[in-house]
Amino acid sequence: MPDDQKKDAFKPAQPSIPGVPSEPRKSRPPDRPPADPAAPRHDRRSQQSTWIVAAAVAALSVGGALFAWHRTPSPSPAATAATEPPAAAAVNAASAGKPAEDLPVGPGPIATTEELAKPWASKRFLFPDSITAGPVPAMVVHLPNGSYWAFSLREPYGTCDLDYVTDLKKLRNDYDFPAAHPMVVDTCNHTIYDLLRYGGPSDGGLVRGDVVQGAGIRPPIAIEVRVSGRQLVAVRTE
Repeated sequence: MPDDQKKDAFKPAQPSIPGVPSEPRKSRPPDRPPADPAAPRHDRRSQQSTWIVAAAVAALSVGGALFAWHRTPSPSPAATAATEPPAAAAVNAASAGKPAEDLPVGPGPIATTEELAKPWASKRFLFPDSITAGPVPAMVVHLPNGSYWAFSLREPYGTCDLDYVTDLKKLRNDYDFPAAHPMVVDTCNHTIYDLLRYGGPSDGGLVRGDVVQGAGIRPPIAIEVRVSGRQLVAVRTE
């Protein structure tokens, strides 16, 4: 008997029923699409492409930022002036438009006798404040008697600026004072100081610039000036 017709002793024969096949049909598994051997390789290629695109975008972003940085214009002088420290801005404003670097700074030489050769000639300079030690606008004037007098252009015990006025018409019209020579005025309260007169209750009347009109308390703060050859040297404040 052929091997394919041998019966398994452990598998009894099934009864034969008319109209029913002797062996049940085996269920067929659902169809599956054939496996694509290239699929893993395709995924790896997609990941590599994604990384390449991301790197290119990052490189373009960095390059754009560097280009924009190089193209950014430098701050204008007006913007730089707007960010000046308050002390520097105050000095520039008080120097009547002169750059601060053009003003001599005391203690030390502040002018020459040639610059102030004529009576009532004057020159501005900077001198450290006795309280804050910051630079404060000051002025030296050649008086008619041949001497030189220097003083702070900051109001005594205040914050207003003093102005040296040589226009007698301006003194008459703006300050209602019939002056015969230049005067120093307080631009805030219109006090007028006369450099030909001494005054000041606290110093025995030994400071030039007596108050001749207005509510000023005392003469301007004096700065000692010495003549050294052709140099005028600011030494110290009172």
